[in-house]
Parts: sequence; structure tokens; C-alpha cells
Amino acid sequence: MSLLTDLINLNLSDYTDKIIAEYIWIGGSGLDMRSKARTLPGPVSDPSELPKWNYDGSSTGQAPGADSEVILHPQAVYRDPFRRGNNILVMCDCYTPAGDPIPTNKRFNAAKIFSHPDVAAEEPWYGIEQEYTLLQKDINWPIGWPLGGFPGPQGPYYCSVGANKSFGRDIVDSHYKACLYAGINISGINGEVMPAQWEFQVGPVVGISAGDQLWIARYILERITEIAGVVLSLDPKPIQGDWNGAGAHTNYSTKSMRGDGGYEMIKKAIDKLSHRHEEHISFYGEGNERRLVGSHETADIKNFSWGVANRGASIRVGRETEKNGNGYFEDRRPASNMDPYIVTSMIAETTLLWKP
Repeated sequence: MSLLTDLINLNLSDYTDKIIAEYIWIGGSGLDMRSKARTLPGPVSDPSELPKWNYDGSSTGQAPGADSEVILHPQAVYRDPFRRGNNILVMCDCYTPAGDPIPTNKRFNAAKIFSHPDVAAEEPWYGIEQEYTLLQKDINWPIGWPLGGFPGPQGPYYCSVGANKSFGRDIVDSHYKACLYAGINISGINGEVMPAQWEFQVGPVVGISAGDQLWIARYILERITEIAGVVLSLDPKPIQGDWNGAGAHTNYSTKSMRGDGGYEMIKKAIDKLSHRHEEHISFYGEGNERRLVGSHETADIKNFSWGVANRGASIRVGRETEKNGNGYFEDRRPASNMDPYIVTSMIAETTLLWKP
């Protein structure tokens, strides 16, 4: 095993200019992440320097077997915390050989919205709070929980310390450092209300980069849990009953909201969101109806609401934002398994482009 570790940790830059690029994309379910690696002749810092590549879309549910090629377009580059050195992770989106985005390519439409002059001028910032649950392999039950049984009621686990309250911290801290190494603007982590449930935050990030960075952060977490022999769950309600669900609260602001008179702009944006509540909910994650039930710090999925410092509302405005007269708001509706390309671009489109 020591030889295997030595080989995994080889620093290629001591011996060759060649690097390894791990091309990453989203599979046919819209949530499964796929990746494969290729050798490049030298270091790369910009996606425009990278070649397009193809994969077998019939094996990912994205193309028929008789015409199976899907083309990967590199879009963003990050340092590889696993291979290290000059090796990179490459976030890609997917196209037909003719150059058309395939149906599961949600990045394409998001990029169109973020490149719109009216959106770009407002410099939309996002901070996404990604909640997730760590499960024991093969039995679909949270780590640290007794087999076939339950821990004590919620209360002592949120932001907790101690072997009887905090489960999986080594995975969480590994992920935190790996994201910082990669160049992800990860801004923090914390233990969540349900034991074995955690959260990391990505942001503030501008526009399309919010989706890129959250997907890469998810990929890194999936790789770390693979190494640890633990299963990552983004199910919005992994355990039924009196246990909190898992969301991806999305904090949002524009240049106008951050400036003088920003609070009035925030209220106007929230009013627009209220008129498109059902449409947003339909794109905010599978199984979200099991989470948004009006309890466990959620609003009922059928009713739109907002309030200051209210974690039981659809949209929460912070006390500091109210006091300062500018800032941001938090959309608490997105589920943990939401697609960040869809959610971030939809919020921008509704608040900046949509005309009631």
C-alpha cells in the first residue's frame, strides 16, 4: 500500500511537462456527474486552450446507440486537488456533433441569460448553501446512526462537536481544503440540524461561475466520499419524520440591491418572484415537495412568503440588510439536488428581465 500511495502522490512536474486533465460533465439524470482523463502536452490555464472531446452518450442516457457521440466543450478550469501539480479539473458542457446543446445541457441557456447586457450590467452575485447527507455504504442510512435505529432528537447536532454528535468531520474538512486548493470560492462549512448532515457555502460568485463552481465542489465531494467509502446523498428529505430536510439556499444580490436604495430594489425583486412561484418550484429540485412542508425551517411549497429573519419563509431578508437599506436576500426554496445553472439563471431572469 505504501508503494501505491507513493505512485498516487507522484509529482509529474519533476519528470515531464505533460499534465492530466480530468474532463467533468453532467450525465443524463441531470444530477449524476461523469468524468474521464486525458494527457495534454503542457500546463493549461484557460479553457480556450483545451481541445474538445467526445464520449459515449448512449452509456449516460444522453444519446441513442446508433448515434452515440456527445461532444464536450471545456468551459472552466480548476486545479486538481487529487493529482495536484499542474494537473487540472475541467468543467464541460455537452453538445451534438453539429454543435447544438443537448437537452440536459442546462449551462447553455444559463450562459445566454448571464450574457444579456441588462443582466451583466447588474453583476449578479450568488452565495449557495449546499446541504448534503453522508450515508453508510450499502444500507442507505446516515453515518453515526445506530443500524436500524435512530439517534436522539434534533437539537444538539447543529454546529456541534463531539463523537456522539458530529459525524464525518474528516470528510468535511478534507473537502473544504480541497475546494480552496482547486480555486473554488468556498466560504465556509458547518454541521447541520440533522446528524450526519452538513453544509458548505460557495460564494460570493458572479453569474455563470456560481454554477460552475458548485458543480466542481460537488464533484470534489463525491470523489472524497468515494475514497472514504461513504455515500453522498443530495436527497432533499433523506429521512422521513421529525428530521430536517436538505436544501440549497441561494443568496442573491445585484449591483442595484447592494447600492443606495437597494432595499426597495430587493422588495421589487421579491414581488416578481412571488408571481412566478409555481414556475420556480417546478425547477427547484426533484422531491422538494417532501421537504417544503411548512415545518423544519421551510415554507409550504404551495404558498409564497417572505420576511425579515424568517427561516420559515420562501424568501428571507437579513436583519442587517433591512437595517442598512441594501444588501441581499436568500431564496430558501431550492432543494439540495437542484441544478445551480437553472436556479441562478432563473432568479436573474425573473428579477432582471421578466416583465410582469
